Amino acid sequence: MTGRFFVLLARLGVVLAVALAMTPVLAHHSTAMYDSQRPVTVTGTVKRFEWSNPHAFVYLEVKDGKGNVVEWEVEMMSLNHLRAYGWTSRTVKPGDVLSCTGSPARSGDPSMLASLMKLPDGRMIKS
Repeated sequence: MTGRFFVLLARLGVVLAVALAMTPVLAHHSTAMYDSQRPVTVTGTVKRFEWSNPHAFVYLEVKDGKGNVVEWEVEMMSLNHLRAYGWTSRTVKPGDVLSCTGSPARSGDPSMLASLMKLPDGRMIKS
């Protein structure tokens, strides 16, 4: 076998290694489903708080304009970011009342990517 073959094989190996290294980056989801140009604030009662990777979630029971209870899915940042902002797995619990401000789902579903929350004790905290 010639030296050219080994050079070609080495280049192919580098391309494959780079492609494999990029897989986790491409697997992370986008925030394109949220409308960051039209922030909203919803206030409701915590139904459930999921402290899990890759993102934490709060599920709020929010009354709509007609008085009906609607469950909002509020996506938060990664646990590392949340810890840096002062969050713990016990910051909120079911029954707490929160106000969440963030980017709503473009689909119109009751879902948002939160950027700021007002906790039951009145503190404003990044989310």
